[in-house]
Amino acid sequence: MLRLVIVGLAIAGTTAALLPVQWLAMRFGWPMRRRIPVLYHRALCRLVGIRTQVCGAPAPHGRVLIVANHCSWLDITVLVAQHPVVFVAKSEVAGWPLFGLLARLNRTVFVERARRQAIGSVNEKIAARLHDGDPVVLFAEGTSSDGNRTLPFRSSLVGAAHLALAENTTRPLVVQPLAIAYARQGGVPLGRGQRPRVAWYGDMDLLSHLAGIVRRGALDAVVAWGEPVAVDAATDRKALTRDLEDTVRRMLGESL
Repeated sequence: MLRLVIVGLAIAGTTAALLPVQWLAMRFGWPMRRRIPVLYHRALCRLVGIRTQVCGAPAPHGRVLIVANHCSWLDITVLVAQHPVVFVAKSEVAGWPLFGLLARLNRTVFVERARRQAIGSVNEKIAARLHDGDPVVLFAEGTSSDGNRTLPFRSSLVGAAHLALAENTTRPLVVQPLAIAYARQGGVPLGRGQRPRVAWYGDMDLLSHLAGIVRRGALDAVVAWGEPVAVDAATDRKALTRDLEDTVRRMLGESL
């Protein structure tokens, strides 16, 4: 209980210190708006007790769409701590107390999943982020899993790559697969029965899940970067999505 209180106060203090600075950085377009979230999430990793093993490397700076699996809110903290990325998230997240504000301050693109006609507008926003040089992370399963498997990838938002190409054909664009796994806790390997307690899915309560992670501590994450895939106007979106899904599923199996 004492650890939970100390870590909670430290997280609150770190958030209170950096949140207004990030707001100002976004308001005035300061370059540090990309760096502050990285520092913030690195601090969270230290406070919560997350250690990350990285395999491979992100593609060089440029227009990069990162397609990943998704099993927990922890994925966001782990990824931003490694690389200045922005995310695509369901629109409901924008309304969550505090967490919605943090998502907006990380320049998240929100998508209304119930409105298929909104996909075009979302793709335009993703394309704009790519055009500005922000690596964009797309959790292609459309939801989070129990940490033991990769759900089928959805191809609709990968269409943002074609929009980005249409906006600027002179700058290359790549799509990069990424696998995130949680392998050990407290130095003990996580088996199929233990991984779901690290994953956050279904109707789990976010705050109680966070408290459980903090209490157990010492969580080892694995981030595996696949080879970037060059995209051009002739690339078949559905075939590309299938290839990315196969690659992520393979890397996830190798990481567990």
